Formats: sequence, structure tokens, C-alpha cells
Amino acid sequence: MSDRISQRVASVPPSGIRRFFDIAATMPDVISLGIGEPDFVTPDAIRNAGVASLQRGETRYTSNSGTIELRRAVAAKLAALYGVSYDPETELLITVGVSEALYLAMTAILDPGDEVIVPQPCFVAYTAEVTFAGGVPVPIPTYVETQFQVTAQQIEAAITPRTKALLIGYPNNPTGAVMSHERMVEIAAVAQKHDLIVLSDEIYDRLVYGVQHTCVPALPGMKERTILLGGLSKNYAMTGWRIGYAAGPADLLAAMRKVHQFTIMSAPTTGQVAGVVALSDPAAEDAVQAMIASYDRRRRLIVKGLNEIGLDCFEPQGAFYAFPSVQKSGMSDEEFANGLLQEEHVAVVPGNAFGVGGDGYVRCSYATATEKLEQALEKMYRFMRRHG
Repeated sequence: MSDRISQRVASVPPSGIRRFFDIAATMPDVISLGIGEPDFVTPDAIRNAGVASLQRGETRYTSNSGTIELRRAVAAKLAALYGVSYDPETELLITVGVSEALYLAMTAILDPGDEVIVPQPCFVAYTAEVTFAGGVPVPIPTYVETQFQVTAQQIEAAITPRTKALLIGYPNNPTGAVMSHERMVEIAAVAQKHDLIVLSDEIYDRLVYGVQHTCVPALPGMKERTILLGGLSKNYAMTGWRIGYAAGPADLLAAMRKVHQFTIMSAPTTGQVAGVVALSDPAAEDAVQAMIASYDRRRRLIVKGLNEIGLDCFEPQGAFYAFPSVQKSGMSDEEFANGLLQEEHVAVVPGNAFGVGGDGYVRCSYATATEKLEQALEKMYRFMRRHG
């Protein structure tokens, strides 16, 4: 009976994030800095559009590719923000969140043994999805000394004859790092030199503070070799609506659509109707800007607080995560997260859950009410007084 589970699936450990959530769920008074989702309710204009759609009885499947209205809205938004142009008919696919888009991309491009370079720390699903698709993840660490930005030199050094693709995610989960335009141009040159497909997860593209986001396919020569992964979950506080998208060359999107047809059929209809409003309604955009401003205030609060209590934290410029070092506590990241949860009922995620380069750090989400952040910092201060 030992061979009932595939080696691909058996080789992937359970999510390190989920374990801490499960423990925290047994404690009624936990302050969670662990969950990577907005604490805002989806803005009114977007919610109202979804409700109206249901009241009109729009409860059937859509096209496999998603409604043409939403694909046009995504194309228009990408053109307006980044000057990159996609054909809504052939170069865009609406998915069940960006997680499905990642799964489709891996399944569509990888043959057994193909290698995918994955800079880490990174979103926990990256290496797992490569493995599930039969590929071989090639992790390379990033460091605080380079603001957790992978370098072109690191990528080039990891390339072998089996390398098929590069999977990157900036703004980054868990570090909050944003890739500089100059570094991204250098990485683009390496991708072109070695004929790599680039999968660029830009789910946090709007959540940047004082810097500009670089859209990878907008760089010269990159649109034809990049699969852009995006969605509405983070920027628009729509995690539960499950609306993501992939944009890229027609041949790659056709392969992804084929997998999507046979596994999913179509993304949720109600969410797609609401998504059109999210991307095109001025009231929705006003709400996004207000959320960004709130995250920025919380970002400055938590980074200042962490540094003051001895948890050295570089300044994150994107997403809604701080990634402080726990070195001064004398503990590993696992020990720190366990101790903080048990003694002070504050949940953070150990950095090793996010791969190489994460050891010795913890992820703290500041998508949490300001008063909760202040309470968590007080509790972390007490914890460090005892252990630091």
C-alpha cells in the first residue's frame, strides 16, 4: 500500500504556513500577523456589482477564457498602467485566482525533468507547483544585503541545459521586496540570452510605497517570453472572489487554456462581473488608493516598532509584509514563532517556510488593524525582553 501516493506529491511537505494557522486557531485571543490577505472588506462598488449580477440570475458558466468584458478590462488596465498591450481574445485567460494561473503555466510548459529557477524566500506554492508539474525547482537564495532582490548573476550561474523557465514574484511575498528597474532589465537580458520563459507573479503590483513597480512583459523583448500572472485578490481586497488572470503569448495561453478547460471550466461568474467594476470604476480605484495609503501607514509603524525592539527589519517597499531577523533573540525562526505564539499569543510565520534565505527571519503581515499591530508590537517587546 506504500505506493498509493505519487512520489511527486509525497515529496512535497505540507505548507509551513498552515501549521501555524492551525495552532493559532485553537487560541481565542491570538493576534495574527500570519494571514496574507487584506483585512478590508471588498469595496462597495465591487460588492454591489456582484450582488446585482446574482439578482439578475447570472449563475451559469462563462466562456472557458472568462468573459470578454473582464478580459478587455484587464487588457485596458495593463495598457494604462504599464503600456503593455494584450489581445483579449487570444492572450488573456481568467483563472480561479493567481494560484490556478501558476498551476496552469507550470503544467503547460514543463516536461519531466525540466528545471525552473525559483529565487527564494518566495510564496510557498512556487516550488510545490513546479514539482507537481513534473519539473525540478532550482532554488537560489536572496539576501537582505541586496534587499532580497535576486541578481542576474545568480540566475545565470544557476542555468543548465535543462533550464526551461524562471519564476519570480515581485513585490515579494514574504519579504516585501520590490525589484528595481535596473536589476529587472539585467534579468531580462539573461532570460533573452538563454531563451528562458519567465513566469512573473505580479499579484501585488499596485501595493508599492514610494517606488515604481516594473512590469516584466513591458520591458523590451520580454512580452513574447513572459507569462504574466496577476489577479484581484490583494490589490482589490477580493481574496474570496477567486479571480486571477494570465497574460502572455497566444501559443502559451492556448496551452494553458487547454488545461483550464479540462480541470476548471471557468472562473466564478459573479467574481468576473465584479472584477470588471474593480478594474474600471473610479469609485473602486478611489478605494484601492485609500487601502494603499492605509497599508503604507501600517508599514511604517511596524518596521519602526520591530527595529526598536531589536528585531532588525529592512524596509519593505511592496505587498503587506515585514520580514524581520530574529537573530538577536538567540532562537531559530521556528523557535521564535513557536515561543511567541505560546507565550504571547501572537502568530507570525517562520521564514524557513518560504525556502532558502528565509532561515532566521519571520514574516509579519501588516494587513491588520493598527490597534492590533500596536498590541502585537507590545507583546513582541515583552517577549524580546525575556529572550533577547
